[in-house]
Amino acid sequence: MSRPGLLLAACIAACAAEAPPTGSERIVSVAPNLTELLFAAGAAGQLVAVSEYSDYPEAARSLPRIGDAFRLDYERIVALAPTVAVVWESGTPPEVARRLEDLGIRVVGIPTRRLDDIAVALETLGDLAGTEAIAAAAAAAFRAEISGLRDDYRERPRRSVFIQIDDAPLFTVGGRHLISEIVELCGGRNVFAEAAALAFPVDLESVLVRAPDVILSTDDGDPVAYWARFTGLAAVANGNVYRAPADLLARPSPRISAGAAQVCARLDEARSRGTRRVSVRGRSFDDDARSWAIDAHDMGREEVASEQALGTDQQEIQHDDFQRPEIAVIQREPARRIGAIG
Repeated sequence: MSRPGLLLAACIAACAAEAPPTGSERIVSVAPNLTELLFAAGAAGQLVAVSEYSDYPEAARSLPRIGDAFRLDYERIVALAPTVAVVWESGTPPEVARRLEDLGIRVVGIPTRRLDDIAVALETLGDLAGTEAIAAAAAAAFRAEISGLRDDYRERPRRSVFIQIDDAPLFTVGGRHLISEIVELCGGRNVFAEAAALAFPVDLESVLVRAPDVILSTDDGDPVAYWARFTGLAAVANGNVYRAPADLLARPSPRISAGAAQVCARLDEARSRGTRRVSVRGRSFDDDARSWAIDAHDMGREEVASEQALGTDQQEIQHDDFQRPEIAVIQREPARRIGAIG
């Protein structure tokens, strides 16, 4: 781990172990990433309750639970007499924030759409809790880590990347999403960067015709096994299909810098493999050229059609879950495993 990364980890550990600060707030956190941010900002001693799936740092596991953002236990919240509820501005449903305000609880919204928002969030929460010095140190460490990665990778050869969030249905993110920003930071290019939506389902054929150099999956399953049948895909032929740490990438918290470092390392690994010629049923092409007109039949049209048919009903059933796209990526199954439901 780099020196800034060690400093950030040390800040989080120290903040979790400190005696309660002198601040007068009683804080409830309604998302796991906010819990991590509050600990890193030095506000652990003022936390009276956290949402489900708040599992980091270890000390967060022992705090009272108030449900998740879609099923809060308002009676328990009132009994805990909080003065402030910290909500995820882009993830907590608006009706939840309004209900908390109706109960006389001050609501503080924290946005985390871009990497720098995480540093700003630390400073904001430090101001809230009266732990400005601790929060400033954590924010500086985070900024240093991200800046170091940006400097290290800005001149690296670019590789196109498909970001796989789930495989049933196949789900990805657009260029405005935080994970896409991380890929760009590492010298990659999200093959769906042009999409306006933050997160959305895609069909296999749309991935295949984009011929990504790298596939990066945060899904629970084995992405190597999932993509193995598409031997004509450059990412598969060159062994550049990777499983990324979901809890470090899908949760906007200070630990995302460690996730970014792992993504950068994976892209460097892909670069080190060089350019190999890929043969698709007797027809060869350079994977660096990435023909955007690959015949889907060559890549397994029958398998594509089969998966699309199987996935149609599931996409329709889950459509309501995707109405708030940022929540969809972070908060639905299998994201429950990573504790990101807010």
